[in-house]
Amino acid sequence: MMLMPRRNSFDLFDDFFDDGLFNKNTKNLMKTDIRETKDKYLVDVDLPGFEKENINLSLDKGYLNISAKASKEEKNEDEKFLHQERFYGECSRSFYVGEDIEEKDIKAEFKNGILKIEVPKKELNNQNKEIKQIEIK
Repeated sequence: MMLMPRRNSFDLFDDFFDDGLFNKNTKNLMKTDIRETKDKYLVDVDLPGFEKENINLSLDKGYLNISAKASKEEKNEDEKFLHQERFYGECSRSFYVGEDIEEKDIKAEFKNGILKIEVPKKELNNQNKEIKQIEIK
């Protein structure tokens, strides 16, 4: 088993709109490092500016799904933006971890804007499992 990001089947479509005009804030979101040890994968996901309560980690048919939501700060009526780069909205990523992985096997911690996830290595068995939520500590 190898931990890999999920790729969309419409890469040509995504590449067309990935020119900075359509995707100006999202290309720097959820930058991810994946490391491997003898018995587990270590995943670090950058989520600066997000609150732990607005991050969701779930397991669905062998895919580890990470989603996060950031809300705009309230602004005064007498203020207007001259320049804005910070992201507000929702973002998500999925990684195939294998269908034998269960939510109790995955450890997650969110600290200083980084979501750290540990996924054990297991043999693939290809059983369909229902969506399970994973607690983030």
